[in-house]
Amino acid sequence: MATMKGTIVLTGANGGLGTVLANNIIDAKDYYGVYTVRDVSSAAALGSILRRHAVSLGTARDQPPVHEMVALDLRKPSSVREAAATINAKVESGAIPRIRALILNAGLRETHSQTWTDEGLDTTFASNYLGHWLLTLLLLKSMDKESGRVVVLGGVVHEQINRAFVEDEWKQIFANASFETIDAVAKGEWSASPADPGKDPRGLSGIRRYGAAKLCLVMMIVELQTRLNRDPDLSNISILGVDPGTMPTYITVGDHGWLVKSIITMVMQVLAWKDPNGLMRTPRKSAADVLAAALAVDPPIGSTPKSLYLNGSQPKEVSVEAQDDEKRLAVWKASVKYTNLKAGETTLTGWA
Repeated sequence: MATMKGTIVLTGANGGLGTVLANNIIDAKDYYGVYTVRDVSSAAALGSILRRHAVSLGTARDQPPVHEMVALDLRKPSSVREAAATINAKVESGAIPRIRALILNAGLRETHSQTWTDEGLDTTFASNYLGHWLLTLLLLKSMDKESGRVVVLGGVVHEQINRAFVEDEWKQIFANASFETIDAVAKGEWSASPADPGKDPRGLSGIRRYGAAKLCLVMMIVELQTRLNRDPDLSNISILGVDPGTMPTYITVGDHGWLVKSIITMVMQVLAWKDPNGLMRTPRKSAADVLAAALAVDPPIGSTPKSLYLNGSQPKEVSVEAQDDEKRLAVWKASVKYTNLKAGETTLTGWA
């Protein structure tokens, strides 16, 4: 591991963007890859990439591994804690280098249905935001203290400019900073999907809940960075965000038939070709942008991109609601409560 520059932890590594990212990390060569997936046994796409890479390098027995898969179910705090403990133990023992970048890529959108976790939280909220929040706090002890980065994947949907937010009642996700308001979003009571999918044929309820989870993630950028800056041991760590755009991946095209998927994919690829950093993008372009956020030091990213938010490759301001100090603090405190975070679980001094 002496020749490695660090470890890159990537969540959602078996998805449409995740597999391209994993391939790019492998091509970067100097980094050990920890790729998290919900179920290691069913991560066929990622497994194929890793096997192909192993074949290209040969199978010499004395060749050290350069990547591994780790099971992580972001819906379950117990799974998050177990995955974090596994990674932390390997870093502490020197089996793998310290974490140069933690890329919070995993995503889930329930369009025509709604489910809840064992703790009674909305699955979209738990999978996209809360599990990532907890994972980040638990892994801070293993981050590269001088140049580590946490990369959050945001999205235009956090700005409430999507078709799902056109009516006045949806113009704000959090009406105020009360715990009751945060709790309604966390438990899926806000923008709940109707029991009859026919009453919401376009799945707008699910899109709004997905937007709410992304808003919480984007809020985490400034809130966590503020706390990191106050911690003398972690103040050089940067957290930044990237809007990867809309891509022809499962989270966008969903479970439509092959013909509809093919048409959507073709249209999106044409639009991405005409305007590479536009609303529609290819996974290849977005993966390059995300990896640049994780590793690049040239402008506009720089060596310490604290609280930076990028629309692809271009700096951009986050939404007005994401800039609300009171709401950000309220979401943070609720996250501590939902995850039952205890003293000693994170090295961040100002976590409470």
